Amino acid sequence: MEKIIVYTDGGARGNPGPAAIGVVIKDLNGHTIKSYGEAIGNTTNNEAEYRAVVLALQKLKLIFGGKKTEKLSVEFRMDSELVACQLKGEYKIEEERLFPHFIKIWNLKMDFREIVFNHIPREKNKEADRLVNEALDKEQEKLF
Repeated sequence: MEKIIVYTDGGARGNPGPAAIGVVIKDLNGHTIKSYGEAIGNTTNNEAEYRAVVLALQKLKLIFGGKKTEKLSVEFRMDSELVACQLKGEYKIEEERLFPHFIKIWNLKMDFREIVFNHIPREKNKEADRLVNEALDKEQEKLF
């Protein structure tokens, strides 16, 4: 069974406000397979965090294909304790606007052998955070 580590982050300037997501996909040796950063319009920090996980799962399916994802173990590392614990089933989801994202993740998870969600300190998620900020900065430049 192959294992992949995925770092995700989402952020909004203002809450809600202009938001972006960052995803870094690595192998077990720490080599980056692919990374993504994109602006997602106006939303909340929590929604952005969820949308980063959705994007990561969709990209993993594209990178590895359906047959390989069935054998893939994926460890998500994120600095949002709330989202990590909600996805693990430890915290209740109380924000209605998060339900559709949770359901989308739940359905995407079915295509993988194993998915684990872990909370990590912000300083260990610098690459995904950088992608969020770069996407937000690029989007802001378009306005001027």
